[in-house]
Amino acid sequence: MARRTLTCVAASAALVLSPAVASTAVASDGDDLTAQQLAEQAKDNLLDAKSVHLKLTDRGKEASASKTQPTSMDLSLDREGNCVGTMRMGKGGGSVEIVKQGDEVWMKPDTAFWKAQVPGSQGDAVAELFKNRYIHGSTDDALLKGMAGTCDLNNFQKDIGTDSGSTADAVSLTKGEETTRDGTKVIPLQGEEDGMRATLYVTADSPHRLVEATQQGDGADTTLAFTDYGKPVPSKTPSPDETVDIGKLQEELQSL
Repeated sequence: MARRTLTCVAASAALVLSPAVASTAVASDGDDLTAQQLAEQAKDNLLDAKSVHLKLTDRGKEASASKTQPTSMDLSLDREGNCVGTMRMGKGGGSVEIVKQGDEVWMKPDTAFWKAQVPGSQGDAVAELFKNRYIHGSTDDALLKGMAGTCDLNNFQKDIGTDSGSTADAVSLTKGEETTRDGTKVIPLQGEEDGMRATLYVTADSPHRLVEATQQGDGADTTLAFTDYGKPVPSKTPSPDETVDIGKLQEELQSL
C-alpha cells in the first residue's frame, strides 16, 4: 500500500512533467523558460538524482480511513538501495521506522502498527514481544519486501519515467507567478486532467528541480516534497541488541 501511494503521486507528477513541447534550453532564470521547458528540466534532474529526501503527506479520504495505507512518509533514499525514514498509517494504524542498506532491511513498528497488521490477540502478543526492537531481514523476505520496494529511489524514478505518457497526451501547463517554498524561490506549474489538479513547484533558478508536487480532486489531497538532491543517505544501522531476526517473528506468528 505504501508503494502504491507513492506510485499514484509519482504518476500524477509524471503526467505534468511530460512536456507538450520538447526543449533543450538551459537557463539560470525560470522567467526565460516556458512551463513545459521548466517541467522537462525538473523531470530530467529528478531522474538523474543519485539520492533525494522526500516527504509525503496524504490527506485524502482513502488514506485517512485506512490502517494499512500511509498518510505520511519521510524518507531519504538513493540509487544504491540505501534508505532511512518513517511511515505513519491512517486511522490509528500506527507508524514504522525503516532502515535499508542494499539488500538488508530493518523495520521497527510501534504497538499500533503491529495491532493493525496482525489480527486479533496475535497483534497484542507480537507488539509486546518485539516492542522497541527492529525486525531484520532481507529484501527477499515476504514480510519486508513491500516496505523495501517503497524505500528504493530506483523504483520511484522508474515510476516517474514509465508513467510519463506520450508527448501527444501530455497535460497543458500553466506557469504561475514566482513564490517560495521553505525559503526557496519556485515557479508553480499547474495542470489538470479528469478532474485531478496537479501543481509542481520548480526552482526558479538553475538547476531547475522539483521542490514540491501536489495533487487534489476526487477525494485526493496529497503533497510530495523533495529536498537534499545528491546528499548521502545516513549509513548507520541498528545495533544487534536492538534487532530481532525476521525468522523469530515468523516462528512467533506460527506459534500463536
